[in-house]
Amino acid sequence: MSQKMNRQLIKIIVSLLLVVISLLLKFDAELYNSILYVIAYIIVGYDIVLKALRNIFKGKVFDENFLMTVATIGAFCIGEFPEAVAVMLFYQVGELFQSYAVDKSRKSVANLMDIRPDYANVYREDKIERVDPDEVNIGEIILVKPGEKIPLDGVVVEGESMLNTQALTGEAIPRKVSINDEVLSSCINNDRILKIKVSKEFGESTVSKILDLVENASSRKSKSENFISKFAKYYTPIVVIVAVLLAIIPPLVMKEALFSDWLYRALSFLVVSCPCALVISIPLSFFGGIGAASKIGVLIKGSNYLEALASAEIVVCDKTGTLTEGVFKVQKISAYGYSDDDLLKYAAYAEGFSNHPISLSLKQAYNKEIDEKLVTKTQEISGKGVLTKVDGKIILVGNEKLMREYNIKFKKSEETGTIVYVAINDEFVGTILIADKIKEDSYKAVELFKSNNNVEKVVMLTGDRENISESVANELNLDEYHAELLPQDKVSWVEKLMTQKSSGGKLIFVGDGINDAPVLALSDIGVAMGGLGSDAAIEAADVVIMTDEPSKIANSIQISKKTMRIVRQNIVFAIAVKIGVLILSAFSLASMWAAVFADVGVSVLAIINALRILRIKSAK
Repeated sequence: MSQKMNRQLIKIIVSLLLVVISLLLKFDAELYNSILYVIAYIIVGYDIVLKALRNIFKGKVFDENFLMTVATIGAFCIGEFPEAVAVMLFYQVGELFQSYAVDKSRKSVANLMDIRPDYANVYREDKIERVDPDEVNIGEIILVKPGEKIPLDGVVVEGESMLNTQALTGEAIPRKVSINDEVLSSCINNDRILKIKVSKEFGESTVSKILDLVENASSRKSKSENFISKFAKYYTPIVVIVAVLLAIIPPLVMKEALFSDWLYRALSFLVVSCPCALVISIPLSFFGGIGAASKIGVLIKGSNYLEALASAEIVVCDKTGTLTEGVFKVQKISAYGYSDDDLLKYAAYAEGFSNHPISLSLKQAYNKEIDEKLVTKTQEISGKGVLTKVDGKIILVGNEKLMREYNIKFKKSEETGTIVYVAINDEFVGTILIADKIKEDSYKAVELFKSNNNVEKVVMLTGDRENISESVANELNLDEYHAELLPQDKVSWVEKLMTQKSSGGKLIFVGDGINDAPVLALSDIGVAMGGLGSDAAIEAADVVIMTDEPSKIANSIQISKKTMRIVRQNIVFAIAVKIGVLILSAFSLASMWAAVFADVGVSVLAIINALRILRIKSAK
């Protein structure tokens, strides 16, 4: 429990004890009772009265502090000391519940804040200095020991280890890194020493941007929150005016009406009119939703975007890096007369001196050291492939054009992807399929989107070739796809799709590359893949998926819908109860005690209802 909550609890207990003493002992002198009640009131209510006075000087007259102060001081004036103290007591109990609720819902975000590294071990003048991460420059070498957080983004230059990325991505499975691998700040080095060359200053690092997103997540108000602000702006002065009229007019026009009775009714009316339940529970509901999303590795930049997710009708996805892994890998080997391993070996040797993505894929799949002594001749044939002499054998590795140029009879592959044809000593010996693999999570994501009643269409936009795009779209059972697009073409298609949604519907675009940034900014809700996505995409996006799993978007929609259900429940419940008790108070059918219970009780129930958001589970 925080210090603030401890102080609140102590104030409530001390004040309550004074009230109990006064009620039990029943002093003969009324003065003693009055003094005890005044002391109890000051202990539990002085901060509310001070807030009311400060706000009056700031021009903010009509808020709940003003209402509470006027109602309780008025109660003292008509001799209702116990009820005046009770109003403040129950209000503070409600505030305590609020503090507890905010503390609980903040835990997931607070855990995220713990990812900020405290220091960096940097090499300077052949010595290791421990400095603040802000003081480390790009290009400097830092040392990360086992158990330490990686303080800045960079590239491994020495060592290999397993990284715990759970604080960043939510994934419990450690990730192996070695020389030339990129590493992100906030990951924990599990078992071996790493030397890392810093690629970004701390202010631009992954951890810094995440913290900035979380700290500013509540700064943008949703429509529902704006509604509450506007509601309170007009509602409070209205109820104050009505209360004044209720206290003055009946005694003036009704012969038997007593001013004290109608003042009591007016004060009860004021107490119950406080919009505490709405003011407390609505922002708390959105904060809880943002917190629940962060627990599953989703950072939502504002409650307006959390609200918008509930109305998602069209989901548009980029292909590479979003629905697919974004990395070229050997997917299939079809050998004739040789084993698959030998075919891959000769292809890797032939491409051993090239840094082309296809060459790198072959060498990565071979994953063994290449003996350069065995390679005695290498000739690159532009746009077609390579001719290499390996261990006395002439190896041809390339596309169909290369096979035709050397009059090699080959079997054409109908596989979707990049096909590498291999010939040894003028004889065709097989093909190697290199392709970008569909993420396993993408199947789950599309299935969840289609099972969602709101989402009417799942679309893929990509700059990749038509045949590859068609294969991915069919495999995932997408509603439509558009291939071979430039960045401006993607913008045009999103503009067209925006016209197909209903007036209240929203379009989500999911991407990860620099070329996706314009579309992310254009769409109603831009979602970026934060793990592997570009900085530009993450900056332009409204929602960041730290785990690179598209199914988390469906989880976020689920959280958003639950949040909005709870927000609506709280609004309807609070307003309905208040209207009912206001009417009863006006006709003296409800005492100030009933008013207190109505106000605080509704607030507590609304807060408890808002806390349910934190118990949400990921969609299956």
